[in-house]
Amino acid sequence: MGYEHDGGDGAPVAAGSRAQEDQFALGLSMHALIELARTSRRIVAFTGAGISTESGIPDYRGPGGVWERRAVPTLVDFVANAETRRAYWERRRTSYPELRAASPNAGHRALVVIERLGRLVATITQNIDGLHHAAGSDPERVIELHGSAHTIRCMDCGRTWPAAEIQARLADGESVPTCTACGGPLRAATVLFGESLPAAALQRAAAAASACDLMLVIGTSLIVNPAAQLPVLAKRSGARIGMINRTATPLDPLADVLVPADAGPTLAELAAALVESASP
Repeated sequence: MGYEHDGGDGAPVAAGSRAQEDQFALGLSMHALIELARTSRRIVAFTGAGISTESGIPDYRGPGGVWERRAVPTLVDFVANAETRRAYWERRRTSYPELRAASPNAGHRALVVIERLGRLVATITQNIDGLHHAAGSDPERVIELHGSAHTIRCMDCGRTWPAAEIQARLADGESVPTCTACGGPLRAATVLFGESLPAAALQRAAAAASACDLMLVIGTSLIVNPAAQLPVLAKRSGARIGMINRTATPLDPLADVLVPADAGPTLAELAAALVESASP
């Protein structure tokens, strides 16, 4: 059996015992989260990249994430630099099929179950992958703060296309597609660095955060504003906060319950408990 020092009196503690203690603590946290949800009627989920990594979609900030592997274009650079636009569309040509093929995981599906129980009133997401929609969430209840990778829009006239249609143009050899209506530049309907969040989406998210009695914060670093202020708004409005995150965040002190675990199995267990409690 391996040993490690506990950092207190220097006495060795069995590594196996530490693992058992961690598992016990996780079980207590999970029980507390279930009890919070059972007594809540207006739950809002606030999801980040951590819910989609289990579907094979890399996050932006973590090890091996997008920011570590390449520079992400800013809005100013995209508009001003033809080479930036060419590189953007080349990456899109090769990477979008993988994103389109991604499937919802247990976490996305569990939120659908909680929604259909009448408990989940909104899902606010920072993700652009569309997996909440693919899992079956009510589109009217999903608020995509950073837009959707599955829609392409003209930056000049605002016309939009399904991403698959523009992807076909790329496959046919078009290197930098432009708007067929006005000739303007195209890009995915997502938020680039240096660009504000869509005002309507942010207003809806703030309203949902203000009205909920429990916010489930799932797989987000909570360091990108103004989205990171939504749990603060919920807490100030009287909601309780349940955080499901593998790593610590700056807003952990706000949490009523912290569950340091993967989103998929945690949400699946939560949904199953709520289904059981709803059964006659």
